[in-house]
Order: sequence, then C-alpha cells, then structure tokens
Amino acid sequence: MPPKTFTEILLGGLAPDGGLAMPESYPEISPAELESWRSLDYPSLAFEILSRFMDDIPADDLRTLIARTYTAEVFGSKEVTPIQTLEPDLHLLHLSNGPTLAFKDIAMQFLGNLFEYVLAKNNDELNILGATSGDTGSSAEYAMRGKRGIRVFMLSPYGKMSAFQTAQMFSLQDENIFNIAIKGVFDDCQDIVKTVSNDQAFKQKYRIGAVNSINWARIAAQIIYYFKAYFAVTSSYGEAVSFSIPSGNFGNIFAGHVARMMGLPIRQLILATNENDVLDEFFRTGLYRPRATIETKQTSSPSMDISKASNFERFIFDLTGRDAARVKELWKSVDQGGSFDLSDTDLWKKIRDFGIISGTSNHAERITTIREIHRKFNTLIDTHTADGLKVGMELREPDVPLICLETALPVKFADSIQEAVGFVPERPDGYDNLEKLPQRFEHMTADAEQVKRFIANQVGPSHQRHG
Repeated sequence: MPPKTFTEILLGGLAPDGGLAMPESYPEISPAELESWRSLDYPSLAFEILSRFMDDIPADDLRTLIARTYTAEVFGSKEVTPIQTLEPDLHLLHLSNGPTLAFKDIAMQFLGNLFEYVLAKNNDELNILGATSGDTGSSAEYAMRGKRGIRVFMLSPYGKMSAFQTAQMFSLQDENIFNIAIKGVFDDCQDIVKTVSNDQAFKQKYRIGAVNSINWARIAAQIIYYFKAYFAVTSSYGEAVSFSIPSGNFGNIFAGHVARMMGLPIRQLILATNENDVLDEFFRTGLYRPRATIETKQTSSPSMDISKASNFERFIFDLTGRDAARVKELWKSVDQGGSFDLSDTDLWKKIRDFGIISGTSNHAERITTIREIHRKFNTLIDTHTADGLKVGMELREPDVPLICLETALPVKFADSIQEAVGFVPERPDGYDNLEKLPQRFEHMTADAEQVKRFIANQVGPSHQRHG
C-alpha cells in the first residue's frame, strides 16, 4: 500500500488488502545512544523509543500522553516493569501490575489515551473490533471504558477462558463496551475480525479499528520494556542478554525481535509455546502448519491456545528481506487451510541470524515449574509464565543473563495454582467478588455476518460515516 502516517495506521488496524502494516524501516540505535538511555526512567525511555515510530504526533503531546499513561498509580510502582532476580543470571520481568493484571496493559493503557487523543483531534469516532483468548480483551476494555468517541466490540471463545478472565470482561457495565462470546476457539474469533476488517465498505461505513497486536502501535509500545529490562540487568554496552517469552499470537516476541533489529544486544529470543505448538514446530523444522479449530487444544495456559499467530506474518516479512510478494505467496496456502515449509529454502539458513529458538511445555510441566519456582524462590508465577520459565531454563546458554517475561498474575489462573502449591493466591484489592458480579454479554455462533449486524445495530445510523 502507499505509505501512511502513524496515526492513519493506528486507526486502521489491518491494511486495506488484509495485510499487516509495517514501518518502512526500523530505527537504528547506536551503542553510544543506547548507553545514554541507560539511566532514563520508564516515561523518558518510552518517549525516546515511541517518538521514532510516531513521527506525526507533536513531541510535547506525545510526552504528555506517555506521562499520563506510565504512572505509579496505574502500574503499582515508578518502575512500571520491575525486574526480580531469582538467582544470578535468571531474572523475572514483571509486566502484570496494570489494571487487568496482564502484560497487555502496558501497551493497551497507552493505546487508550492515544486513540482518545487522535479521535478528539479529528472530531472522529472509532468502533474497535477485537478478538481475545484471555487477556487482550479485558486490557482493551479497561483501557477504553468511558473513553470519548470509542466503542469496543470484543469477541472471545465461549467457555474457553478462566473464570477470572471471563468475569473481568463480562462484568463491565460501561455503555461503550460490548462482549460477544463466540461458540468456537480463539482462531474462529480472530478469523471473524479479519473477515469484517477485510470488508472495506463495512469497515469505512462503521469506522472499524483494531487493538489486537495486529495494530502496530501495540507492538511499538511493547518494545520499550525490552530496553528497560536490558538496562536493569547489565552494566555496560556489549553485554548480551537472552529473553524467554511465552507466545501465542507472536506479538510479544515480535516486539523483542524489533528491539534486537534496532540494536539491542539480544543473543537469543526463546519462544515458549504450550501444547498448541505451531510456532515451536516452525522454529524447529521450518514447517508452518496452523491447526484447524478441532485440533486446537484447550489448556491451562489459555491465552496461548492459538494456532494461527497473526504477527508471525510480520516476522516472515523481515525474514524474506521484506519481500511482500513472497510473503503473499506463502500465505496463499495458509489462507486456504494449508501450510508452508521453508526447511529446504534459502530462508531457513537465514533463521539463525534472527536469534529465535523455541521449545514447548505441557500441563504437568507447568504445574511442576510453578511448584519449583515457589519452593526455591518463594515466588508465585502464573501458568503462561511457567511455560516461559520451563522452556527458557531448558534452552539458556551458560553465563548469558536470561530474562523471563512474566505475562499475568497467578490469581487469574487460581485452579492451576492451587493444583501446584495447594493454596489459592491472594487477590489484589478490588477483585474480591469478581466472579459473582452480574455479567453482560452476547452469545453468537462463529458467523461474521451476525457480528456485522450486531455492530450496525449498536452504532446506529447517526454514527455511520456516509460518503
């Protein structure tokens, strides 16, 4: 597509042809510049990174938006993403101290303020359509609730999230929040979002936007904590670190990949999957084979019960040397329910240059990891973080600091925690009777037309864009 400004991309979500937007190039940060960032606090570091991607927002406005987002009130501490050292060279990056107790808040709280700012400037409205396997939904809804000019329509797989995750979303009574529970799995929800977003006439008429990690702004805001964590565990440039990242939709690890491309000294990005191991299979064998709905397993780390990772397309774009035609060719078979195999191609040899390796974890291993981490370090972790720690500790290199990304607080997956350690984690203030609150949601089959009709009815004729 012809190049667009950052704010045009922000409001659009998917590109007009159904592809994902990418910056024309990644900003390169020199070693000297990197060192000059070492002592910056979170908001100042966020400004340095985001201003390189968000070039059409005046610097003062961007600083104000960042300052309003990354506060101790919202994230529990001035650090925003504090590091906990478990033992020498093994660290936990805490990303789950925001309002919905999941890492998605870090980007989503910023996106809420950013959307409101851009829409107010243009005197515009936006109807956000999203899909969630657990945490994106509540993070988006809590970031957008009550915001002027914004409605959120969030699809989730009915009965497939934890009770806590479900209650967090469905108990919201704000008039601009609409929860739609779909009979199916996350991939069905994501397919509906893509179908609706690809209907250009509908998208324009009803001002449809996205907050999933298909939205470039989400990725940009996640790059920051890779830099912050690097500075927290090293003392000078030249020291390399590795990150272990539980990954379902490839967004969180893709932000790490961008940080590495920008010049952050990352040795390895260790990708951890659960039993839904499509990504692990690819990074081990070169075969990318998304599974059908019926093959997608329901697991105790439900936010990763995904078999088609949206952001993986972005990585393959970089792998091909940004050859859009080749990516399109590869995805032709994926879109028809097929697969592609790079094992005998020039691209497979290049994979090593990107430093991504992978492994997988199952329920028994998650439970063991939660139990062991609690026993050894008196620290409770959730099921997804357990996948990350299990795989990270298995694949890490000696003498290279390993930073494991914590992705949610354990209380969101109380049943698994109880199974592992024999007690239910304490709830933060304000979450005591969450599951008992009245719930408000629509129940639908996996049908894009039905979802479109519902959106049209809620938006009503006076809020459509005519032309």
